[in-house]
Amino acid sequence: MIQTEVFNKNVEAYEAWYDTYHEVYMSEVAAIQEQLLKLPENIRGIEVGLGTGRFSEPLGIKEGIEPSPEMAKKALKRGIEIMEGVAEHLPYSDMQFDFVLFVTICHLDNVRDAFQEAYRVLKPGGTILIGFLDKDQSIAKHYEEKRKRSTFFRNAIFYSTERVQKLVKDAGFMNQEFNQTLFGELDEIKKVQVPKVGFGEGSFVVVKATKK
Repeated sequence: MIQTEVFNKNVEAYEAWYDTYHEVYMSEVAAIQEQLLKLPENIRGIEVGLGTGRFSEPLGIKEGIEPSPEMAKKALKRGIEIMEGVAEHLPYSDMQFDFVLFVTICHLDNVRDAFQEAYRVLKPGGTILIGFLDKDQSIAKHYEEKRKRSTFFRNAIFYSTERVQKLVKDAGFMNQEFNQTLFGELDEIKKVQVPKVGFGEGSFVVVKATKK
């Protein structure tokens, strides 16, 4: 992952965003949860690049990787088991997990390699889940416009849903399903939104796909 040092030095600012935009954050959690609920119970999964554990904790994910030591300290306090590593070289053996979750692909060095690594560590029939800000929608466009003044998004790379679709397919996954949330601008979202099927309206999209 890029920007590891930026995250190391700005943990409190990172945490503060989730308090300031609590309804935005919980809307994203709800969209991911909707896709997770389609999976069988009592399965093992990881979050890749889990930060301070803001998504893993409410989603019940018990382990994952995080390259920033300072962010990982917060996640450990939330009860999440951390392995140090990066998305492009996961520190796990083949076919270990039932699902792999990403919510930070805009900060990855190489998304293609990260998705191939997810494929490797998933069991046959396992699931990849990717939550991301759609490059073509308003919130990602806002971050693009303000990137020079942004602590966390200065070097971010945003992807369109069509691009993510292709990358997921190229990694070998099939049966892609989408839902979406964040309808409106960040400062306009004052209640937790119910996710909708598909994409093209909401700024935050979740794709679920299956390993062959």
